[in-house]
Amino acid sequence: MKHFWNWSGPTNQRVLTINGTIAQESWLDDEITPQLFQDELNQGEGPIELWINSPGGDCIAASQIYTMLMNYGDDVNVKIDGVAASAASVIAMSGTTVSMAPTAMLMIHNPLTMAMGESGDMQKAIQLLDETKESIINAYELKTNLPREKISSMMDDQTWMNVNKAIQLGFADEMMGNPSEPPTNCYAYSDHQADLVLLNKLKPKTQSTITVKSLQKRLSLLGR
Repeated sequence: MKHFWNWSGPTNQRVLTINGTIAQESWLDDEITPQLFQDELNQGEGPIELWINSPGGDCIAASQIYTMLMNYGDDVNVKIDGVAASAASVIAMSGTTVSMAPTAMLMIHNPLTMAMGESGDMQKAIQLLDETKESIINAYELKTNLPREKISSMMDDQTWMNVNKAIQLGFADEMMGNPSEPPTNCYAYSDHQADLVLLNKLKPKTQSTITVKSLQKRLSLLGR
């Protein structure tokens, strides 16, 4: 059976990868595949590192995976390294933290379906899409705390978000490889600071006031 997910790493350092279309060949009208995912989820314990690169797919499958991960007994740290679009963005909302690569994208839009039949069948399809949209908004609202009306409008417009926009709107928490604080074992070079250090070194030697022009001349001799 072809999977759109893969587990790797030891049981105490679990890595889950969702790559490609979600449930392209299975899951709908399928009781085995969701249970298989649940069984594999329960085979280990400890935090999960979930990598996502998916254009989306079946929203029912995404809903079940989202729920399973939300109910998992430990942290689920989502990392979007390519794209989390459509149904994949719903799964991403299950993360305790959501990180995105500097070049990653996240996209939300209205649910889609195909229908045929008489007018009553079309009305039922419309009602199904409306209710499906409301259920998806629930996941986005829980993560972002944005008003439902704003999320609904963003879905209407099929909104694409780079990492900065996703963080600003609350769909993501941080950019991968961009620590909040600089490392303590390095320093930043500053021309201005270096000039001040040079000025302090010159003052004791000259025992006189150094004019701006004099300092500029000295710095120009040093190639500044």
